[in-house]
Amino acid sequence: MTAAVDLAQRLGELVLYQIYPQSFADANGDGIGDLEGVRQRLDYLAWLGVDAVWLSPCFVSPFQDAGYDVADYCTIAPRYGTNDDLIALCRDAHERGIGILLDLVAGHTSDQHPWFLSAAAPDAPPHVRDRYIWSDEPRDGWQPLGGRHFLPNFFPCQPALNFGYARSLESEPWRQSVDAPGPAANRQALKDIMSFWFARGVSGFRVDMAASLVKDDEGLVETRRLWTDLRDWVDEHHPGRILVAEWGDPAVSVPAGFHADFLLQFGGADDGLPLRSLWNNGSGTVNAEWGEVPSWADAEAAGDTLTFVTATEDAIRAICGRSSDAYGRTGILGLPTSNHDFTRLVSGSRDAEQARVAFVLTLTWPAMPSIYYGDEIGMRFLPDAPTIEGSMLSPTYDRAGSRTPMQWGDPGSVPGPGTPGASTYLPADPAPDAPTVSDSIASESSLLHQVRRLVALRHEDPRLHASSPLRVVTGPYPFVYARGHDESLLVLLNPGRSATRIELPDLRGRVVTGRGVEIDGETAHIAGFGYAVIDRSADTHSDFATTSTSTERDTA
Repeated sequence: MTAAVDLAQRLGELVLYQIYPQSFADANGDGIGDLEGVRQRLDYLAWLGVDAVWLSPCFVSPFQDAGYDVADYCTIAPRYGTNDDLIALCRDAHERGIGILLDLVAGHTSDQHPWFLSAAAPDAPPHVRDRYIWSDEPRDGWQPLGGRHFLPNFFPCQPALNFGYARSLESEPWRQSVDAPGPAANRQALKDIMSFWFARGVSGFRVDMAASLVKDDEGLVETRRLWTDLRDWVDEHHPGRILVAEWGDPAVSVPAGFHADFLLQFGGADDGLPLRSLWNNGSGTVNAEWGEVPSWADAEAAGDTLTFVTATEDAIRAICGRSSDAYGRTGILGLPTSNHDFTRLVSGSRDAEQARVAFVLTLTWPAMPSIYYGDEIGMRFLPDAPTIEGSMLSPTYDRAGSRTPMQWGDPGSVPGPGTPGASTYLPADPAPDAPTVSDSIASESSLLHQVRRLVALRHEDPRLHASSPLRVVTGPYPFVYARGHDESLLVLLNPGRSATRIELPDLRGRVVTGRGVEIDGETAHIAGFGYAVIDRSADTHSDFATTSTSTERDTA
């Protein structure tokens, strides 16, 4: 068994980094990013300070949904390399203290998966056939095949794995119980897949569409029970590994067994509003699908933070239900900068300078921050990117603009022993001022260096551990909150273009990192796009300094 990084013990301080592998780094020159390219960029990731890397699916697939249509869970797709390449990546990442998370598509397979081909055979025995859900009669949304019909879980080419139904109906005989042979075989398959990769050095899994398994499951009672059982199994047989959900409702999913769950652009009681109201990421084709929600992080300062704060508080209360110190230690809320399904932080009219405030919030909030590759340099969402491998979900929702190649610039100027090239999976940002990693490394005032300093601050200051208390002082403009049991770390944020001010007692202290903030007695003047993290602990009161509106002062 290959050693893996114990992420569970570091849950409250983890910084996650999501890589879309076909777009990240191309080591063999075929135009598609690969695992060797990721391995050669581990020194860059270690320099940035991230603790774990989540790879979007890299298994054998027909790529009708960019790899989320899996045809073999235990074999790396040839375009990304081999299983040995994944083992080497995990080994070298482990040497740098970085854990590797794979993407587990738990609720469906490709229609090219051997399981499905066997289940679709006319003479398939029940224990094989019932790995999927079949009807002899046509049903709305079901797909015809060989005189029968199967239930898809997402695209028509992605048949739903059968984890049973929470309730039976005589009129629908395909509704099997959750402990029927087919559903039981699929639950065991999840354990087998995870065990296979855990033995090869993987530190955990991000689980795609984690709430979709048991059907007609009001309150997701049976789905939650399934994941509770799997969490107990992981803790017993693979301690230190973690499970991260794509569920979008951490107040439900984390108590059900996941170590973390992201706020997403969908899901939960508010249907993704906590994230979209935080940064709906400007205009673009994706936003037409989700609705134009006023965004707190937009320059117009027309948004709010109430829904986001409420979602955080609800998650913390739910996760701490069993133990007052559970939050950040056994479970945690996840906060992404963006992801492969949602527009980037820099999109529409928002530029990289405006994104700085969003990064301060992401890396000082009591959550597990997830940095989507390229966000740290201010890569832009490209609304005109060509549709590829199932990126378009509707005429108003094409995800390709968030999946464009990582912009390395001069590959030799990036930390690491190799010089993998840029992917050509999609066209890169053609703008003359498009940011690159090499240019960003060369400039100490770049967004990249700010992100690196914030990651280091999160690791070094125990008041930024997820389990450390949060108190919101005021919001939304400026948004001010305190961290720590003594509330001695104060964060002031103004994502709007207009200056603002706030009266606060005990503003003395050391500005750990800041931009555009001036303190006059008990008044903080915050310029447009300004921010400050102020250390107010007793031993820093004699070391107060202010920041100017044009330069960033950073002592982290």
